[in-house]
Amino acid sequence: MKAMVLAAGVGSRLEPLTTQVPKPIVPVANVPVMEHLLKLLAKHGFTDICANLHYMPEKLTEYFGDGSQFGVKLNFRFEEKLSGDAGGVRACREFLQDGTFIVIMGDLITDADLTKVIQEHKKKKALVSIGIKEVDDVSQFGVVVTDDNGFITGFQEKPSNEEALSKFISTGIYVLEPEVFDHIPATGDYGFGRQLFPTLVAKRLPVLGVEIEGYWSDVGCVEKLREANFDALSGKVKVDLLGKKEKRGDATVWLGENSRIDEGAKLSGLLMLGRNCKVHTGATFGGTVVLGDDVVVESGVHIVDSVVWSGSKIGANAEIKNSVIGYDCTVAGGTNYNEVATVDSQSETAVAR
Repeated sequence: MKAMVLAAGVGSRLEPLTTQVPKPIVPVANVPVMEHLLKLLAKHGFTDICANLHYMPEKLTEYFGDGSQFGVKLNFRFEEKLSGDAGGVRACREFLQDGTFIVIMGDLITDADLTKVIQEHKKKKALVSIGIKEVDDVSQFGVVVTDDNGFITGFQEKPSNEEALSKFISTGIYVLEPEVFDHIPATGDYGFGRQLFPTLVAKRLPVLGVEIEGYWSDVGCVEKLREANFDALSGKVKVDLLGKKEKRGDATVWLGENSRIDEGAKLSGLLMLGRNCKVHTGATFGGTVVLGDDVVVESGVHIVDSVVWSGSKIGANAEIKNSVIGYDCTVAGGTNYNEVATVDSQSETAVAR
């Protein structure tokens, strides 16, 4: 079967990080989000994949190419003007219309059993199946209401927890039959959650909710991005982790090729280093920390529960907590970052999150 990754979004909630890269290339455990998704799709037999592009399309095409290095055949469809998520799928109708297909949002980190979703979809002969997940706080999500057989009877858009009719939310994982194209207008903006799915339910067509087992999170904001990095290193989500895993004192370390940690560095918690990193004597790490490739951490630096992207240099005695430092940043010695996302070398331009 074929798959489509929705990769055209701008990622405004991840700014300023997405001024450097589009959201699908934002790294989780030093691997782009979309690469994790391609590997998951390939694992479940989806090897013929289309992705729509709009924002910084060249960065996606340059990184992913034809998809062969990730075990898939990847095609791209450029959208000059965004037309909603269902509109983006409509643009790939010719590619998708020859059978059942899956659509997945390009900002998800998940180890969901996609095969089970397909099996339930076919077993119950649904026109559309929506992957759903039970969460404690539904107020930031689209809520899905189902009957006793799992078929969807209604939706709520970001209700308060008190007003919610269900604790299940839409995950951005959809299985669709090609007949669904008959219900998508030929032109104009058109969305799944606000338009297509409520319309199908109102017509009493079979729209199924299938509970997603395993880990699921979107990385649409900085807090969720940090959390996904931490969950990857802790094993909460099952994704491939790069580097040689080893114990160093109280720390578990994933050490990339040609990376070096001086003996005088103090390590605890979980620490991932990409390739060609250098950690100097007197640097200390706590909680969960991810360093990209070619990162330099000078003496006296203290980093806790943070992510530093490739090419950045952290000056002596700087302190970084609960933050994400973008690509090729120079953090001046003695700087104190707390709950910050930045792509700039000057602390005053950092954006608190």
